[in-house]
Amino acid sequence: MTSFTDLGLSPKLLKALEKTNFTQPTPIQVAAIPHVMKGRDLMGLAQTGTGKTAAFGLPLLHRILDIGHPPQPRTVRALILAPTRELVLQIAENLELFTKGTAVKVTTVVGGASLNRQAERLARGSDILVATPGRLIDLLEQNALTLVNTGYLVLDEADHMLDMGFIHSLRRIAKHLPHKRQTLLFSATMPKLIEEVADTYLRDPVRVEVAPPGKPIEKIVQGVHFTPQGDKAKLLESYLLKHPGEQALVFGRTKHGSEKLMKLLVSWGFKAGSIHGNKSQNHRERTLKEFRGGELDVLVATDVAARGIDIPTVRHVYNYDMPNVPENYVHRIGRTARAGAQGTAVAFCAPAEMDELRAIEKTMKAAIPVIGGAPWAEGAAAPKPVKVMGKSAQKIARTTGGGRPQHGQKPGGQKPGGQKPAGQKPAHAGARPAQPGGTAAPRRFEGGRKTGTGSAKR
Repeated sequence: MTSFTDLGLSPKLLKALEKTNFTQPTPIQVAAIPHVMKGRDLMGLAQTGTGKTAAFGLPLLHRILDIGHPPQPRTVRALILAPTRELVLQIAENLELFTKGTAVKVTTVVGGASLNRQAERLARGSDILVATPGRLIDLLEQNALTLVNTGYLVLDEADHMLDMGFIHSLRRIAKHLPHKRQTLLFSATMPKLIEEVADTYLRDPVRVEVAPPGKPIEKIVQGVHFTPQGDKAKLLESYLLKHPGEQALVFGRTKHGSEKLMKLLVSWGFKAGSIHGNKSQNHRERTLKEFRGGELDVLVATDVAARGIDIPTVRHVYNYDMPNVPENYVHRIGRTARAGAQGTAVAFCAPAEMDELRAIEKTMKAAIPVIGGAPWAEGAAAPKPVKVMGKSAQKIARTTGGGRPQHGQKPGGQKPGGQKPAGQKPAHAGARPAQPGGTAAPRRFEGGRKTGTGSAKR
């Protein structure tokens, strides 16, 4: 088995790695690091959660350590562009783990923070700058930094960057970069526009691919639950109650809807928080810190967090609203089953979201197992309740291994909203399916039964 020592990394980096949980390189790291260390441009295709940050970060740091002297004022040796604030901070956090005990300086610039303070930090020069495109352009226009000496450019989560409309920003930034540089592009998918970007900004790149684009991590147990839009809040509550003490990430489509859902969960007694575009940078960082530290059990987020959260303790991902962009489904569910752990992902599908579900399954080239309700037929008012727990639902119950609280109660005995959900009974993970011709079906929430209360509109 290949080790980090076999990859020829600097002894200083190897010493820093010994103090982290990075014990063996992942497939993308084994495939990419040797090419990056040789100075080749590289296009890496790998899913989220596969170790891409170390795949480009370690060899860049190795080459920067060889320079042996600090950067000049206002200059940047390596530029890493990422689409969201959360992803920028996650990348920087990992790089700082690798640089402990060295003189390498890592700087971040993102929107929502003080422009003047960021300019002051850049005035001292940076070995590695991790930035969102919009804020970087603001600082370039103020002459707060120069990229004329930037020898390395990394485009991380490039497909998501282009989805968010950053192609024009990338063109503006590229004008400030020297032609002689090493460029690395990492993406989970390879749409046509990404290929055009690679042709424009990379020279004779090596292409490494460790997982087919759109294929979810195999350790994630997936399922789709068909339910009316108005019943989603109570359905989510039922799933959360089945796994007390296990952290869950819930994805909504809109900022307003996600905030409203979070407040509803709090009113029911859950320790929940939210992050989305209407939150300040300080608030988002504080909420993520609380979630990472275990102070929150549930985090409700829009797609702003789909690629920016690296918290190994997330056991469950709930797609409260189906994503409009099918590739985002893969990135959402990739927030669980990280660092080799197990995880589950459940999608709630309302009648108006069948097209989104079909697009997701087409992208993944696989059907998502049905664990509740029945697929919505065109023009149908509601699905027929499914009384027998399917194999996928049983697998989710076995995988999580979570016990369940008393009927209608949160951990610690608190009842959501002061009363138990009307007409519902707790899931029984150990129940066996009904025998052929028999009537003994397991009691559970996933039966698609309407409660008529507690709906959260988006």
